[in-house]
Amino acid sequence: MAKIATLITNMFEDVEYMDPSRAFNEAGHEVFTIEKEAGKEVKGKQGEAMVKIDHGIDDVNPEDFDALFLPGGFSPDLLREDDRFVAFTKSFMDAKKPVFAICHGPQLLITAKTLEGRDATGYKSIAQDMLYAGAKYVDKEVVVCQNQLVTSRQPDDIPAFNRESLKLLEQI
Repeated sequence: MAKIATLITNMFEDVEYMDPSRAFNEAGHEVFTIEKEAGKEVKGKQGEAMVKIDHGIDDVNPEDFDALFLPGGFSPDLLREDDRFVAFTKSFMDAKKPVFAICHGPQLLITAKTLEGRDATGYKSIAQDMLYAGAKYVDKEVVVCQNQLVTSRQPDDIPAFNRESLKLLEQI
């Protein structure tokens, strides 16, 4: 089963982390949380979820993981300020490993300059940013691009996001 790296920090969208990670775990995959330092707890923006961080960014190598998960909320915007998280994200896209980004998750992909020519979606407020980054923005509940990148717009899209993400994980 797949080892899924999850880049997450405070102010993540609670349900956009909790529901997909639960679906991944129930399918037998392992979800690992990565932030600046291991052991700390990060809090969702709705205050419904607290997540203990498994690994610090300096202690992980993208080669040790099979897929990348980028939940939304303010977390992706905070993480993209740090070049280490941007480089980590870029390495998955460059290696053609599965990447799952929901809502504001594509902000890390924008900063990593990995959306050029890609079909993708995200939360409405970042649609123009995605277009500036060269993405072909599609306003649909889920977009799968090149059998690698799965993107969705918002919490209502989670069932479709989970379905398509799990389909890609079955191929690993």
